[in-house]
Amino acid sequence: MDGETSIPHRPVMVEDLLEWLLPVLDVKTPAVLLDGTLGGGGHTQAFLQACGGALRVIGLDRDPACVAAAQRWGQAWGSRLVAIQGDFGDMATHLARLNISQVDAILLDLGVSSYQLDTPERGFSFMHDGLLDMRMDPTQPVTAYQVVNESAATDLQTILRQFGEERWARRIAQAIVAERQQQPIARTRTLADLVARSIPRAAWPTHIHPATRTFQALRIAVNRELEALRDALPQAVAALRPGGRLGVLTFHSLEDRIVKRFFQQEAKGCICPPKLPQCVCGRQPTLKVLTRKPVSPGATEVQDNPRSRSAHLRVSAKLGG
Repeated sequence: MDGETSIPHRPVMVEDLLEWLLPVLDVKTPAVLLDGTLGGGGHTQAFLQACGGALRVIGLDRDPACVAAAQRWGQAWGSRLVAIQGDFGDMATHLARLNISQVDAILLDLGVSSYQLDTPERGFSFMHDGLLDMRMDPTQPVTAYQVVNESAATDLQTILRQFGEERWARRIAQAIVAERQQQPIARTRTLADLVARSIPRAAWPTHIHPATRTFQALRIAVNRELEALRDALPQAVAALRPGGRLGVLTFHSLEDRIVKRFFQQEAKGCICPPKLPQCVCGRQPTLKVLTRKPVSPGATEVQDNPRSRSAHLRVSAKLGG
C-alpha cells in the first residue's frame, strides 16, 4: 500500500445510488453524506463529482488500508472528504465526535470489498492461497484461523448453518475437527479443499465453488457483520434529517432480510400484538420505504462486473417535519 494513492475497486450500482440519493443532496445547498463503507472510494467519488462543491462526505471504514488510501486520494477534495477508521455500527459515536447532529443521506455497501478479496494475505478468498485471517480490521483479536481451529464442532456447525445457510454444515464441521487434530488448518486453499471433499460431488452447487458458503459464514462470524448491521440501522434513522435517505446495498439473503424487516417495521410504526383491538404503544412510523422491491444491477453491469450479480439495493426516506 505504501506510495499508492488508491486501491483496486469496482463500485457496484453507482448510477442507481446516484438516482436514489442525489435528490436529497441538492447541488446548490450544503449537504452531508455518510458513506459507512468507504472501501476504495468509488461511491464517495461519484457523489463528490455529481454534487459540485456543495457536498461533504464522512467516510467510515474498518479497514485501515482503505482509510489510508482515502486520505491520500482525498487530498484532491480537500475538506469535502473526512475519512475515518471505524465501524458503521458505531456511526453515532463518530458523528458526535465531529459535532454533526444530522446528515442528509447515508450509504451502506455491505460485505467484503474487491481489494480485500484480491489480496491473498488478507485471507478472505479461496481463489488465492493465504493465511486464514478474514479480519476487515486487522487489529481486532479474532481471526478465521482461531474460529476454524478452536471452535467446538457444534459451534462451527451453527456458524456455517446460520451465516452461510450451508446444508452440509454438520459434515463440514466434523471434517474440520478431524483435520485439525492432525495439524492446524492454516491456509485458505487447505480449508477450501477440505470443504469440497466434505460435500458429496453430486451435491456441489453449479454456479459457485463448494466452499463459498463456508467462507462467507466464517467472514461474517469473524467480523460480527450482522450484529454491526443491526446496530447501525436504528442509528442511521436517528442520524438522518427529516426527508433524508438511507440506501443499503446487500449481497446475500441474510443481510437483505435484516434490512427488509427493519424498513418494514419502521414504516409500520405500531408494534402492538395483532390481537389488540387498538394501538396502545403509540409508536409512529419513522421511515417511508421507497423501493417496494429491491433494485438489482442491470444485465450490462453484471456482465462487466460479475461480483455485482447478487447485489440488492433498498432505499428509505426518513419521515418527519
